[in-house]
Amino acid sequence: MTKKIKIAQVGTNSMTHASQTFTSIRKQNDLFDLIGIAEPIDEWKHNLNAPLYRDTPQYTVDELLQMDDLDAVAVETNEEFMTKYAQLFADKGIAVHMDKPGSPDHAAFAKLARTLQEKNLPFHLGYMYRFNPLILRAYEKIAAGELGEILSVEAQMNCLHNDHNRAWLGRHPGGMMYYLGCHLVDLVYRLQGMPDKVMPMNMATGIGGISSEDYGFVVLQYRRGISFVKTSAAEVNGFARRQLVITGTKGTVEIKPLEMFSGEGQKTYARYTTAAMATSWADCSEAWETEEYDRYDAMMRNFAALVRGEYANPYDYDYEIALHGLLMMCCGAE
Repeated sequence: MTKKIKIAQVGTNSMTHASQTFTSIRKQNDLFDLIGIAEPIDEWKHNLNAPLYRDTPQYTVDELLQMDDLDAVAVETNEEFMTKYAQLFADKGIAVHMDKPGSPDHAAFAKLARTLQEKNLPFHLGYMYRFNPLILRAYEKIAAGELGEILSVEAQMNCLHNDHNRAWLGRHPGGMMYYLGCHLVDLVYRLQGMPDKVMPMNMATGIGGISSEDYGFVVLQYRRGISFVKTSAAEVNGFARRQLVITGTKGTVEIKPLEMFSGEGQKTYARYTTAAMATSWADCSEAWETEEYDRYDAMMRNFAALVRGEYANPYDYDYEIALHGLLMMCCGAE
């Protein structure tokens, strides 16, 4: 029997994926031995009394760092503190899963990635769309050459947040682009690499007198065309319009919605069309649909496989550093 990974979680931030990551780790107890949780941020310490966490052993960060048998940590603090706490565990030689996108200080983020690289430790970020079944299928089609050369990527990730959450976005450069747009920038970068030009157009809707940038938009110029990312925190039914459109010289994949809640998880829907299929102006596409899945289970299974050394991470240290730098440009911060 393969040894379970001894893991702890640092942070219970309600604006990250803290509760979902925690639930997935605890649920997948064939992979993980969840030894405890620490909440170093006063803002969130009340969460430790919530039913989800209160029966789990609670530690300080220092107590976790003093454990000799800790294999991995999941960092789910406020974004601005994530890199700081992840660095502490990286220095100790502990594998790191960290919620996306990491703290906005690019130099500190790069230092964290290089520390883990030097120690040959996994560096795993919570970009859950990396494990979306239909996005993975699209990547397979692209790798097989079935879409031809990629011309453009159009990505949207919208929602309807309350005033409190929209005001919270003001903590981060680029607001909504930093918070959720990072998922989409990751998809564009994975598909097309570094753009020739980045044109951020993030702004505040001003709804309710809130000045944070709750509407994110960035244009990314490539040799063959224009790609864009749009992310809004003020869009009615925005969740249902989350989508990814990949257009190539030989075909198109339209994934919409990127996911919808279904039972205990999510489902994803898409349409796939090649030039050979499109023989008329009618819709000649092939429909794709997933079974119900849990986005966090796939993500944390992937982390477990990395910790066990079962495969090489396609999102390597150089990729994560370059992506973070591109995101900061999309946020207007670099």
